[in-house]
Amino acid sequence: MSTDVLPESQSRAEAQSHLQPRGLQQGTPPQDSRRGRWWKRGLLAMAVIGVLATAAALIRGATSARKSGPKLTYTIARGDLVVTVTEQGTLESSNNTEIKCKVRGYSTVIWVLKGGAEVKPGDVLVRLDTKQIEDAVSLQTTNAHTARATLEQSKAVVAKAEIAIEEYLKGRYLAQLQVLEMRKAVAERNLRTAEKMLEYSQGLFKRGFVTELEVQGNTFTVTRANLELQVVQTEIRVLEQYTRKMEMETLNGNLTAAKSKLEADKVGLAMDERRRDLALEELKQCVVKAERSGLVIYPSAAQWKQVPDITEGATVLKDQVLLLMPDLSKMQVKVGIHESIVERVKPGLTARVTLPEQTLEGKVSSVASVTRPAGWWTGNVVKYDTIVALPPVEGLKPGMSAEVEVILDRHTDVLTIPVAAVVQTEEEDFCWVKTAEGQQRRSLRLGDSNDQFIVVGAGVKEGDEVVLNPLAFLEEAQSEVLKPLNNAKRRGRTERSPAAGQVDG
Repeated sequence: MSTDVLPESQSRAEAQSHLQPRGLQQGTPPQDSRRGRWWKRGLLAMAVIGVLATAAALIRGATSARKSGPKLTYTIARGDLVVTVTEQGTLESSNNTEIKCKVRGYSTVIWVLKGGAEVKPGDVLVRLDTKQIEDAVSLQTTNAHTARATLEQSKAVVAKAEIAIEEYLKGRYLAQLQVLEMRKAVAERNLRTAEKMLEYSQGLFKRGFVTELEVQGNTFTVTRANLELQVVQTEIRVLEQYTRKMEMETLNGNLTAAKSKLEADKVGLAMDERRRDLALEELKQCVVKAERSGLVIYPSAAQWKQVPDITEGATVLKDQVLLLMPDLSKMQVKVGIHESIVERVKPGLTARVTLPEQTLEGKVSSVASVTRPAGWWTGNVVKYDTIVALPPVEGLKPGMSAEVEVILDRHTDVLTIPVAAVVQTEEEDFCWVKTAEGQQRRSLRLGDSNDQFIVVGAGVKEGDEVVLNPLAFLEEAQSEVLKPLNNAKRRGRTERSPAAGQVDG
């Protein structure tokens, strides 16, 4: 920015023109407005001059500071070092009463209690759609009535089959046997009569009172009577040995089949009644009520989801957790520990848990052996779930945010150096110590560290003054950092250059 200075003659002419009356100058603004404009220009010029002066002073200060070397140093001393890892988490209960869906298949939530509400026994927590359950109750009730009617018919068939056996043995079989026995008796009597008539005719034939033809006729009558007797005897034998057995097998088979069908109908009726009763029970389970007093919260949803799993209109499955009733006397914090440090986190370590209004001391109770799923919702960072148990304190509620600082180790009376004073390279770790001759580079043997300090095993001693942020002030520090890169470049050029004595082409 530049400021133009008017010539003296021109300034005087303008000054004289300001003294002339307003009416003598054509198109000239009023004297007050022109005076205000020059006042503003004066302020602007003064501001520009101030900015330029400030910038010049800063540049001179920076130049002098770079020439005079680093100003920030730290004196090495012995002390205690606490190594911690800090993660964010939320409170939860280690003992949650799960309120699950007890309705089979898919159900739709039509109403759910607001999370964080205090409830009493009998309070309604969730309502599920009952249309499908009501249809199932109606269908299974009809099926149960039909199965009962079928069962009664089967009972009648069994009774009929049992009566049929008794009716045959004591009725039809005896009647058939008696008829055959009567025919047998008649046949035996006819046979005896025919035999007597034959014997009598033979005696008369010998005395010459009858002809031979009459004797032959009586002989034929005896033969026919004998055959009729044999036929009756055969029918009796068939009835007793075959017909009776066949009929009994048929009747017993019918009875067995009827009994089997009766048992099947009993099982079918019991099944239909169980389905009906289950449908009636599920109809009751569509209204979920609290069994005890306490706080009600929603189960944790997956990190990639924008809405909770349990909400009005959501579809739920059997045994899916609808709500949780946490035990507020057994609270814990779940945090994710990065894979680079999870090996150092063990159960039993002390942890400081900072809540919005208080700080508690807890203990690491468990560390997951399998990593939690990583994705875009976690920034593809691999972490392991770690549980920190808290003491019973009033006022703790699930979902409260917490900062957990797990104490990994404590080092007592050790030399420490600030992290800002150390330059780490692929080969060694360095720091620069301020001496009377200038800054001297020291190789370090480092140990455990936290976010601010590192335990020093060798390289510096107590009382040494180390330079903080040496990369900003020391060219040697910059060279050490760039050395691996420069070596790589030189190796690359060497590999690309032709070998000694080699002729191209």
